[in-house]
Amino acid sequence: MRKSAFFAVFVVAFVAVALSVPVEGQRGRGRGQIQLPEGPGQEIVSTTCVGCHNPGLVANATGYDQAGWRGLVSTMVDLPAGRMDTLTAYLAEHFPPRPGREPTLISGDVDISFQEWIVPTLGQRSRDPVEANGKIYWVGQFLSIVGELDPTTGEMREIQLDADARPHSITADADGDLWYMGNGNGTLGKVNAETWEVEQIVRMNDPNAVDPHTGVFNDDGVLFFTLQQSNMIGRFDPDSGNLRLITLPTENGRPYGIKVNSEGTLWFGYNGSNRIGRMDPETMEVTEFPTPWPETRIRRLALLSDDTIFYLDNGRGTLGRLDPDTGDIAEWPSPSGPESHPYAIEVIDDIVWYNESNQRPDALVRFDPATETFQSWAIPSGYGIIRHMRKTEDGNLLIHQSMSNRIGLVTIQAVSTSN
Repeated sequence: MRKSAFFAVFVVAFVAVALSVPVEGQRGRGRGQIQLPEGPGQEIVSTTCVGCHNPGLVANATGYDQAGWRGLVSTMVDLPAGRMDTLTAYLAEHFPPRPGREPTLISGDVDISFQEWIVPTLGQRSRDPVEANGKIYWVGQFLSIVGELDPTTGEMREIQLDADARPHSITADADGDLWYMGNGNGTLGKVNAETWEVEQIVRMNDPNAVDPHTGVFNDDGVLFFTLQQSNMIGRFDPDSGNLRLITLPTENGRPYGIKVNSEGTLWFGYNGSNRIGRMDPETMEVTEFPTPWPETRIRRLALLSDDTIFYLDNGRGTLGRLDPDTGDIAEWPSPSGPESHPYAIEVIDDIVWYNESNQRPDALVRFDPATETFQSWAIPSGYGIIRHMRKTEDGNLLIHQSMSNRIGLVTIQAVSTSN
């Protein structure tokens, strides 16, 4: 159900936070003291932002024409036609397209197609889709939602979690049930995929563990997860109920994405330091692999079939490779350059796929490690930011656009394998 009045407060989720658009004029220090440019539409923005967003977060303008703003706004809030026309005309006049963030696209021999679905509840910031039971599941972080999509019919349903859960990601266990990371209230939650009910909530057993972030199951059915701001890694065994947390040896390491290799070893990226971490699944002992560049920041990583690690240096705009046996590192500049902010990454048939999150439109990039060649595409909706991507059982790619509440499927129609 699309809720107009309630979600009006999310207009500035795309104006200020989601798209990071600076508001011209004077800014006050308190909430709601932005002086927007005068004109029709000013009132629609100024009266709907301060309930949710601090005006001081605005920066890095992007901008669109009226059609572009309409396409974006319609995925965030359901406005009457007249107010939509007024708002989008105002935004197009004062925040038009600004050059310099177009992606550098590389042609190639691989064909792909995009399919996207807008989720039922607007304003939720849908993200981190995962496949299970022949369905696609996601979380809506802003509004504490877990959703399910049948990609064959387009049918969707959602379940409301505790309002303060604000789940950051979701993953499936071996039985096909869903586990979300309650980033807002320090919980793990299990949703039974058959009954569509929250079946279990696990609360952190350390007051310093406040923000479960990204989780992954190993072959033994144990859930490992990062806690970014808490600087921790967690281990939860659903069978025994045992929960263990460890703090990383590097202060403010901020662990982010996490993967399990073929031997059960955990690997994770540091978003607060120039490191990649390796963790023993039993002892939870951590070994750190620093990169040569102090400014490196790694959100996510992915593994080839031989357990070679590919990672994205979000801070430097590069794709990197770590040899887990030698610690040797190699890097390649991302096609759109050092400010492209590569973010989400996945490996399919030993081909690396990732996105350039700072480009408009957001770009999807393919890298063949065997030939060291790139190919890239502009994502059709492209309003911004794939934060996590995962492969499907049939070798395709799940993506999303969290700012515009879209879940996406990339079908790879022709691919050169390099096993």
